[in-house]
Order: sequence, then C-alpha cells, then structure tokens
Amino acid sequence: MERPVVSIITPSYNSASFITQTIRSVQEQTFLHWELLITDDCSTDDTVEIINAFIKADSRIKLFTLPQNAGPGVARNHSLNHAAGKYIAFLDSDDLWKPEKLEKQIRFMAQSGQHFTFTFYDCMDENGDLMNQRVEAPETLSYKQLFFCNYVGNLTGIYDSDYFGKIPVSSIKKRQDWIVWLTILKKLKYAKPVPESLAVYRIRTKSVSSSKMNLLQYNYAVYRDFHRLNVIAALACMAIFLVVQLLVKPRYVKKS
Repeated sequence: MERPVVSIITPSYNSASFITQTIRSVQEQTFLHWELLITDDCSTDDTVEIINAFIKADSRIKLFTLPQNAGPGVARNHSLNHAAGKYIAFLDSDDLWKPEKLEKQIRFMAQSGQHFTFTFYDCMDENGDLMNQRVEAPETLSYKQLFFCNYVGNLTGIYDSDYFGKIPVSSIKKRQDWIVWLTILKKLKYAKPVPESLAVYRIRTKSVSSSKMNLLQYNYAVYRDFHRLNVIAALACMAIFLVVQLLVKPRYVKKS
C-alpha cells in the first residue's frame, strides 16, 4: 500500500452537529494523498454512524474508538500511533480547512525546507457563519515568542514526522497543541507560516476555549508541568503571558 503523504489527526466526541462539514472539508482538498484518522472518545450521539457512512465511500478515512472516555489528548495519541504519513496535521471535529490548505502548505514546506509550518485562519461562530475575524502570526516565529503566546492555531500546524518523529500529545485538557509546537521550536531556530488564511476555526459558546479565565489554568499548567518551573517563575511567566495577550497578540487579529 502506498504511504500517505499527510496523516490528519482528529479526535471526536459528540460531534454529530459538525463532523460532516469537517470531513467534507478534508475530502475537498486539492491535495489528494492524505489519510484521516479519527479516534472517537465514546460519543453518545450519532458521531460514529456519520463517520462510518463516509468510510464506506472513502478508504482514506479510518475510525478508531476508545473503550472509555479519556479526553482529546488520549484520542489524538491513539490516532497518532496509527499514522503512516510523512507529515502530521491536526484538525478538530468542528473546524474546517479551505480546499487548497494541504496543497499550499505541503508545497511551501517542500520549497522552503521547513520541517514545521502553520497558516493564518478565519473564525466562525457555532452556526458556521464567518465572524469577519482573521488570526495571523509573526513572519518568523521563535521559541521565545512561542513561550509567551501560542501563535499557532491547532487546525493549521503541520510537522514532518520523518524529521521529528511522532511527538506525543499531552493529556492536559487544553493547550496540548501549544506543548507540541514548543517541543518542535526547541529543536528549530524558528518557524515560518504560510502567510494566508487556509482554515476556519469554530468558536463554540460553551467550550473550554471560549472561556479566557478557564484557559489561564491550563497556561499555568504548561509552565509548571511542561517547563518544570517553580511557582514563582510560573507566575512571573503568566504575568508576561497576559501582557503579550493584551498588547502584542491583538496586532495579529484582524478583520478579514
């Protein structure tokens, strides 16, 4: 069997309202050499049935199910363990890719020699309506910049598994992607984005990500558990993090 170029890692949990759009956005890619690895985290709605309907018509889509609810980190790792592609990409079960996302990003990586890239992305509301908001990133991203702000949207990042190996995903409930990118930037001097919006992020009103206060505890956990900082150092980093969120990152959030 021919090796897929890109393995797309997707966790799902009660995603029946959105998973069809997500899968179709992958199927509509102009780049065809991918596999979509979905691990379902014990959904209680029709998510699994919807995914199985797609699998019958498209062998590039594979479904795995966890024996008990374990969280998105475990689900991502389960898919990652089965990934065969040179490149690892991430797409959550409620987000979307624009049709040329993979084609443009893989070409950029091949031409520039970058082992890790990401893109800009637009935002939509829970109903799928665009919010006239685009999230961009610095032209060159260093580890130091990433240390105080996650400029990389999870739905946009792609890394070369032949170069880095498969990077395990943390079991922390949120900020898992930030830890992956930090692991990568520890090895690289810098990373460059494809300077174009190639994905659409869904902002859900009741999600953990929609609450900035809830996210702060996960940011703190990254400094304490991943970076192994003591309490005082972690709090100091959190103070800088907040300043960056208030004064620096807004420069990269634009009206589309």
